Amino acid sequence: QVQLAESGGGLVQVGGSLKLSCSDSGRTFSRNTMAWFRQAPGKEREGVAAISWSGGFTAYSTSAKGRFTISRVSDNDTVYLQMNSLKPEDTAVYYCAADSSGRYYRVLERSAYDVWGQGTQVTVSS
Repeated sequence: QVQLAESGGGLVQVGGSLKLSCSDSGRTFSRNTMAWFRQAPGKEREGVAAISWSGGFTAYSTSAKGRFTISRVSDNDTVYLQMNSLKPEDTAVYYCAADSSGRYYRVLERSAYDVWGQGTQVTVSS
């Protein structure tokens, strides 16, 4: 069973960088599409980036494109989100998600994912 745990969040200044990690303690996500979502106070949870099980396909939201990079390492069952040039509007709780069906479809839509982590807070101060 996929069990996700995020880490790496924190407080950073505008223009700074953070690298989030998502590990699967169940060690079964190697065939799953994985994604990062975020939710700011009072806003809907939105897809930020997604990666296919092979790592060969990635997708980014408009706000993330060019600044964020998603990657995965199957050896340690970990997915990363490298975030650069952070802005105050990037402040949110960031969630890792897995699609246990193995599809790569509508990968930035919340409905595509059935397994979620607890989230990690990212705060960008100006």
